[in-house]
Amino acid sequence: MRFFSKFTVICNICFVIAVVMWWLEQRKTYKAADGQLIELPWLKGSLVVMGYGAIIVNALFLLLCFIFTAFRVQMKVATWIIIFCILAFAGQLYFFFLS
Repeated sequence: MRFFSKFTVICNICFVIAVVMWWLEQRKTYKAADGQLIELPWLKGSLVVMGYGAIIVNALFLLLCFIFTAFRVQMKVATWIIIFCILAFAGQLYFFFLS
């Protein structure tokens, strides 16, 4: 569970970066030589794929946390990780379904 929680946090951070890049692309507030926000397209693609796939990973992680809590199984996951994942999941739901 500790590895999965770390992977979930990394995916959520990639989601935040992907949303910021999307917002900057919409606003065109940058000055790059070729019109791209990041000069490395493979890095941008990796961040976007991990960021947009984060909603699935995050939903699975929060479902596992709920199941472990319901059955009173001891989890070795920091509280701040669970809170961060809940907030990120709320942001992902808003970004994908309400905006």
